[in-house]
Amino acid sequence: MQQTRPTGPDAGSVFLLVVGIVGVSMSGPLMAAATAVPALAMSLWRTGLGAGAMSVLGARTARAGLLALSRRDLVRCCLSGLMLALHFAAWTTSLKYTSVASATALVCLQVAWVVLLARMSGATIVGRVWLGLLVAFVGVLVISGVDLSVSQRALTGDGLALLGGLFAAVYTVIGSRVRENVPTTTYTVVCYGTSAIALLIACAVGRVQVWGFDTRSWVLIVAVTLVAQILGHSIFNHLLATLSPTLVSMTLLLEVPGAALLAAVFLGQAPPLAVYAGLLLICAGLAIVVGGRSRAATPVEAHVD
Repeated sequence: MQQTRPTGPDAGSVFLLVVGIVGVSMSGPLMAAATAVPALAMSLWRTGLGAGAMSVLGARTARAGLLALSRRDLVRCCLSGLMLALHFAAWTTSLKYTSVASATALVCLQVAWVVLLARMSGATIVGRVWLGLLVAFVGVLVISGVDLSVSQRALTGDGLALLGGLFAAVYTVIGSRVRENVPTTTYTVVCYGTSAIALLIACAVGRVQVWGFDTRSWVLIVAVTLVAQILGHSIFNHLLATLSPTLVSMTLLLEVPGAALLAAVFLGQAPPLAVYAGLLLICAGLAIVVGGRSRAATPVEAHVD
């Protein structure tokens, strides 16, 4: 089965992309403020509460959607949730071993993994897409910098961040395929729920505190759930039904300068000039990719088993 996706986002999709970017960009500052909450515990709560919130928001269709799930789609939803949990686990753990700059740059290779997975599945990738990816990634490097330190600890963290990007790419690609047949609410409830269960097991094995936080910490947990999980991940999962995983993943690169700019607004942390230069490069890369897709003789086809 093949599905031809639109060559570029329409006005409604662009609006949702902006909302989604703002949502995920606020994740970093909010999680940084929740110093009393372990990273894995935060990931557990944001996915668990996200699953509950989506089931409530889509109460009318959630039950019917769950009952209508085929065995194949159910397995894919659960597999996607497991990939999301592995992404969170690898990404948050990498920050303990390597610099934030290196971890950010490496996890942003998610979009490159998406393109490679698409190419391996038989999709046609035009040259301008590769050029756009390169320009956008240079923008990420300009913002985050390059960590030249070499040590076993740093290499471990870099490897975990790289794995985090790979798991995020698989999560995105699977979500793109599932969303061809499954409504957003149904997909997110099963995906986030599976992720929460996997993270709960990880927290239990690692003896990570998941309860007993103060009021401020719970407020921040709820805030991260609302803005990063509901207005971030869920919107991108919704858009995967109409936009390619490559375009969605490239748009996520804007989280890097977005977080810095939001930190400047809400925390008074003036971003360096590199943030603005990197933002321009990422936007240029996005423009090249969209332009390349619209000029292609034939649209990229998504192959579905």
